Amino acid sequence: MDLNAFWGLVESSAAGASGQDDRLERLTVALAALPAGEVVEFAVRLDEVRRRVDTWAHWHAADLICGGLCSDDGFFYFQAWLVGQGRAVFEAVASSPDALADLPHVRLLASRGGVHAWADEDWPDWEGLDYVAAEAFDGDLEAVLASRGLELLVSPDPGGESWDFASPVEISARIPRLGALFGKVA
Repeated sequence: MDLNAFWGLVESSAAGASGQDDRLERLTVALAALPAGEVVEFAVRLDEVRRRVDTWAHWHAADLICGGLCSDDGFFYFQAWLVGQGRAVFEAVASSPDALADLPHVRLLASRGGVHAWADEDWPDWEGLDYVAAEAFDGDLEAVLASRGLELLVSPDPGGESWDFASPVEISARIPRLGALFGKVA
């Protein structure tokens, strides 16, 4: 499965879906209808794509959006949510985490006055995306991946430079539009 097919599956799961659970169901059904090798390739492509946004810069942006409540699990699920936004959004944010300030959902979250005012379904996470390939695969997906010498990420392993996420100076320098949106710039 190439990246175009991967993104096609992810994006088509959103058409007419009533929420993330519905999208997961649609994606799982679509994957289960494919040959086993394609399901394995979907898992590999998801891992490859996710690694592109597994950086300290992206974690900083996610932490800012989530009001400082972005644990390693939270960031891992944020990465999956970002994939769920589709290829165009993903590519923009992969290039610049500050592009998150352009997303209508992020702008909505900023307008709500803090994470304590968010409903559970408002959180920018999509944990279930991590399990669709294993659920659609008829067999032990991890064993097949291991036999190919592949080990998928199961938690963040960010690259790049780390810094103080709470520093208004760092926010202003690194993610200024997002910082302004959430009132965190110097």
